[in-house]
Amino acid sequence: MIKVMIVEDDPMVAQLNRQYVEQVNGFHISGMAASANQAIDLLATKEIDLVLLDIHMPGLNGIDFLRWVREQKQELDVILITAASEIVQIQRALRLGAVDYLIKPFEFSRFQEALTQYQTNYDKLRDKKQITQQELDHLLHRKNTIGAVPANLPALPKGLTKNTLHTINEVIRLNEMKTFSTDELAKAVNISRVSVRKYLKFLSEIDYLEEDLIYGVGRPIYQYRLNKEGSQQLDSYL
Repeated sequence: MIKVMIVEDDPMVAQLNRQYVEQVNGFHISGMAASANQAIDLLATKEIDLVLLDIHMPGLNGIDFLRWVREQKQELDVILITAASEIVQIQRALRLGAVDYLIKPFEFSRFQEALTQYQTNYDKLRDKKQITQQELDHLLHRKNTIGAVPANLPALPKGLTKNTLHTINEVIRLNEMKTFSTDELAKAVNISRVSVRKYLKFLSEIDYLEEDLIYGVGRPIYQYRLNKEGSQQLDSYL
C-alpha cells in the first residue's frame, strides 16, 4: 500500500483530493497537512511514500517545502497539485524532482492517471537493485529509438507495428465510447481494411475494445467501441 500525505491549505480542496485518492486502489491516506510546517512535523512521525502538494500556502510555500525535502534527503516522491501555472514554478518543481504536476482545475481521469503511473513505476522499482537502460527508458516514457522490445514487456503480434498501433489508438480515443466499424476506422487512418482488421482483432483479444456482431440488411458487420475498464491494457505495448 502506497502511503500518501496531502498538503493543502484549502479544507474543501484537501477533502476532494482525499476522496480522489480513496477511489484509486493501492493508496492509503497517512496524513493531512494544512501547511508545509505541519507537513514537516508529520514527516517526523509518519512514514510517507508520496506527497500531494500545493504551492500557494501560508508560510513556507510548496516549492520551498519540496526544496527542504531534497535538502533533508527524505525518501519520498512529490506530485504537485496546484493552480500555479507559471512556467518558472513548473520548472522549479521539476528540477527539484516532482514526478508529476497537475494544474487546477483538472478532471479526475488526469488525477487517476498520475497516481496509476506512479504506482506502476513504484511497483517496478520497489524490489529491483538494478535496471536496464531499456526498462528505464520505458519508465521515463521515452520511445525506444532502436526498435528493440525490453525483455519484460510483451511483444506485438507479427505484422503489427507500434507506430500504426499508436495512430489507430489516437483515432479510437477521439471516438471515446462511440461505436465504429472496420471500414470507418480504415478510412480514418488511411490504411487497408485488411490491415485494420488485424489491429482490431488484437485490440479485442487484449480487452481494449469490445466487439459486437451486428445483423442487418446484407452481411453482418462487426462494431467496436472502447472498453474503458480495459483502457490500460494497451499501455505496455506502446
